[in-house]
Amino acid sequence: MSLRVAVQMDPLETINIAGDSTFAVMLGAQARGHRLWHYSAGDLTYRDGRVVAPARPVTVQRVAGDHFSYDDWQTLDLGSDVDVVLMRQDPPFDLAYITATHLLERIQGETLVVNDPAAVRNAPEKLFVLDYAQFMPPTIITRRLEEARAFHEAHGEVVVKPLYGNAGSAVFHVGRKDANLAALTELFGQVWREPFMVQAFLPDVSKGDKRIVLVDGKPAGGVNRLPKPGEIRSNLAVGGTGAATELTARELEICEAIGPELARRGLLFVGIDVIAGHLTEINVTSPTGIVAIDRFNGTDTPALIWDAIEAKARI
Repeated sequence: MSLRVAVQMDPLETINIAGDSTFAVMLGAQARGHRLWHYSAGDLTYRDGRVVAPARPVTVQRVAGDHFSYDDWQTLDLGSDVDVVLMRQDPPFDLAYITATHLLERIQGETLVVNDPAAVRNAPEKLFVLDYAQFMPPTIITRRLEEARAFHEAHGEVVVKPLYGNAGSAVFHVGRKDANLAALTELFGQVWREPFMVQAFLPDVSKGDKRIVLVDGKPAGGVNRLPKPGEIRSNLAVGGTGAATELTARELEICEAIGPELARRGLLFVGIDVIAGHLTEINVTSPTGIVAIDRFNGTDTPALIWDAIEAKARI
């Protein structure tokens, strides 16, 4: 049975097909005979009780510079004209993102949305992870300089990062004798209204920050992301490099602890970040990493994703 799949994502012109997870998932869908449409989150419209979007049928191929082609625009009723919506636009996780989840929640029951939009809204990556604090490094969330200073004094070296950042942006390492914490707290308070996260620095980040992908609550594999010299951030988007890895007993324990809840919430495609056995984030908005995982492990994560989607879409 062919599925009709609408992909809500950023412009296809802007993606790097060599490593883009959404593009890999689209290729996997097309290989199974599923039909694809593309639209952006800004195209969503609520009208007469329905959620619609102008979209274009799209064909994809792994040819750099010629990786997609469109057919003519159509107006899709996302509740009746498609079977699956992939919500894959990049963060930031802001009010526009939250509004998109509210709109897509209105088609639940008619169309399968991956990941579940209400669950995405209720699981911000740096807040949802607090449900599993037993696996995390020491962490506080605050706007108060006094709290940040006390935490810094207790742990010596810390990492400060915005709650709703992505791709390693605005992540700062504050060393033992670093006098910039007050200025940094002031800066964060001016740029963002919400609190920020402060975590004990894990020196073993130099050995890698592991991205592990779970599909419907089960681990599909991982890639070890190594920071470039002079960096603590290992995100591939800021110059980190990927390396083959196997999951440790501790990492499997983390997956076993969080996997059932991910599946229960309808968070079908999730990426978690683990440094030296410590869980730091649970990524549910638009997780990445499957291209590198499959390249190193010889696996086919898009196939696992579509196996899970097909099973749910045909219930």
